[in-house]
Amino acid sequence: MEHVRIDEVEGETHPGGAFTDRRPLSAALATTDVAINRYELAPGEAFSGGLHTHYDQEEVFYVVEGTATFRTTDAPGGEREEVAVSAGETIRFAPGEYQRGRNETDEPVVALAIGAPGTGHNWARIESLADCPGCGRETAHDLDSTDGGFRLTCTKCDRERVV
Repeated sequence: MEHVRIDEVEGETHPGGAFTDRRPLSAALATTDVAINRYELAPGEAFSGGLHTHYDQEEVFYVVEGTATFRTTDAPGGEREEVAVSAGETIRFAPGEYQRGRNETDEPVVALAIGAPGTGHNWARIESLADCPGCGRETAHDLDSTDGGFRLTCTKCDRERVV
């Protein structure tokens, strides 16, 4: 059995500045088959740096306090859907579904993000949507972690940039 107090788990900040308080509960609990992160988002903060998908993981978000707004699409340049998820509600994203959640209110959002399987990212199985300076439109980008940020590589023209 593993037991932790959330306030005793050291928080992390997003290298790109999307959030300032994520607590990796799966690491503290030594889970192997599920990833659990607790977020506290200030107004304007997000769970991630942009619309992205995990090809090898489904994600469920449970909002404990506040209201998070999630945007989703199934393809680059595809139609966007927007869903507000309030305290006591959950939302699930299937592997391959692009999504991004943000706090677009004036109040804090506290939420749990639960991903399965696994606790670590296989960066080769994550793709982000971004405007590509080379292509001049939104395209899918392979995502790699770097020291202090992320490297995006356009899947259409191979143009790289670090954010």
